[in-house]
Amino acid sequence: MTLGESNLFPIENALEMILVFDQKGVISYANDAARKKLEYESDLCGRHIKDVFPNTFHAAEDGFETEYLFGNEPQNLTAYRKNLTCFPVEAKIVDSTLNPGTFICMANDILEKEFLSREIEQVRQENQQAMKVKSEFVANVTHELRTPVNGILGNVKDLLENVEEMDSRTVKSLRIIERCCGDMHKIINNVLDFSKLEAGKFTLEPRRFHFRNMLDYVKSKHISKITEKGLGFFMTVSPQIPEYVIGDELRIGQILDNFLSNALKFTAVGKITLEVLGTARVKDNLELFFMVSDSGIGIDKADKDKLFLSFSQVDASISRKYGGTGLGLNICKQLVELMGGRVEVESEKNKGSTFSFSIWVGISEEDGNALPQQGEIKPMLFSSALMDEDEERFENIRRYGTQENKENLKKNLSKLILCVEMENWEKAEMFMDTVRQLTEEAPQEVKRAVLRLKMAIQKENYDKVTAGYGDLNQLL
Repeated sequence: MTLGESNLFPIENALEMILVFDQKGVISYANDAARKKLEYESDLCGRHIKDVFPNTFHAAEDGFETEYLFGNEPQNLTAYRKNLTCFPVEAKIVDSTLNPGTFICMANDILEKEFLSREIEQVRQENQQAMKVKSEFVANVTHELRTPVNGILGNVKDLLENVEEMDSRTVKSLRIIERCCGDMHKIINNVLDFSKLEAGKFTLEPRRFHFRNMLDYVKSKHISKITEKGLGFFMTVSPQIPEYVIGDELRIGQILDNFLSNALKFTAVGKITLEVLGTARVKDNLELFFMVSDSGIGIDKADKDKLFLSFSQVDASISRKYGGTGLGLNICKQLVELMGGRVEVESEKNKGSTFSFSIWVGISEEDGNALPQQGEIKPMLFSSALMDEDEERFENIRRYGTQENKENLKKNLSKLILCVEMENWEKAEMFMDTVRQLTEEAPQEVKRAVLRLKMAIQKENYDKVTAGYGDLNQLL
């Protein structure tokens, strides 16, 4: 009974090529796959193994010579067909345990695999080249965009230094241009950061900095807009965090700026809070945990996955109502991951949102001596009863028709018309957005009046604004 006929070796119909040869190198068995691949019919048996692998086996007086390492480790060989054409194979040749002095060769044709590998490598190189070209293009375009924007902004600021010589309409136009240049700068920076991150060329610049001073600077950039909108702002920092840490101060501030700007953008009533905790220490590294919470419009559970995608908004109407490229949160996520952390979001529609992220920073030996040693650091505890009380109050403000809702509508409409009288249309739009959110549950006639007033403010039409303001007040 031959090896191929044994019930222990049902190999005749195996997909891989199988050859059996003896110590003299003579092939005694070849399965169907081997005969077809090597293009032999019935005359493969009896041939020398060197006919199949001439680069690996050579005829000798006592059988064959080879440098091939027999065993279970696959090796790449070149197999020759009967017509002397060749193809690459991945082969494994072992001693037979059933028939001592017999060798079994199992080989797979990897011609297609090599071809696909070359194609994949070519595609990879083409993608790398395309990414390089794209990165260079984005860098050049953003640089070219900055030049005219800076030129416009510089000239506008020069003109605004002589406001007493201009009429109010000209000053208003210059203020709008100044604001647009600021918005353009933000968009350009976002596109450039995103391009660098996607190309893997973004590098952090860690250095020792005063942590609380950084937080105070971030707070100073947002506090005036938050309070102008009638929102509360609270910041809590764990005393376990040292004064100085080692990290990329600019990028940590950028992440906080983005989350606080979003919180302000989507919150009409209530408060915004920023909490920072030290949660773990490993040697000279400290994990910082940040939480930015708001009492804004919230997010549906089904929409959370869209938040951190490139160029994505929760829905198309968001970009129309609030603006934005959809890059900010994606950039924040990638920056946090570069700092060894992760971003999470907890939110409920009309109940507010909490964006949290963790990062790892370094601490010097001097700064770290006063801190707890390796392991977990106990976080600070906050009063849940007070949070529940605030949540109930904010819910009443958002619910159309309640006393709290009426008072807040009256307050925001008064601020809105005052901004219009002072021709501060940017702040008027901010209060208009709050009014819109406070009337989301209102009857259709009220919503239509709100929409008319909003459109009049966007067009900066004083007469239509005053008329719309009167109509809305009458309905309310």
